[in-house]
Amino acid sequence: MENHKKILNLLGLATKAGKTASGGFMTEKSVKGGKAFLVLVPEDASNNTKKMFFNMCTYYKVPIYLFGRKEELGHAIGKEARTSVAVLDAGFAKALAKQIELNGGSEYEG
Repeated sequence: MENHKKILNLLGLATKAGKTASGGFMTEKSVKGGKAFLVLVPEDASNNTKKMFFNMCTYYKVPIYLFGRKEELGHAIGKEARTSVAVLDAGFAKALAKQIELNGGSEYEG
């Protein structure tokens, strides 16, 4: 659980630094524009949302992780519930991936 908080805090820091894009449209734009280093999709997102982002991230070779809930992701970045968040910085992306894996998560395999 401690790692869970760390991940949300890191996400908040990345957002304060202007290094996240959130919501379907902005996440998609970041991935397709080559700006995303990592994508987070909440575990309670719809199967269609997961499939769409999984296919897009696989095609553009961007790591994608299922993490948290929509409300948690939104709260961490100071917004409403979010179905996706793209991390636009290699350092933050690496730190988040490491924490998620320490938390027992792994890259989403579809």
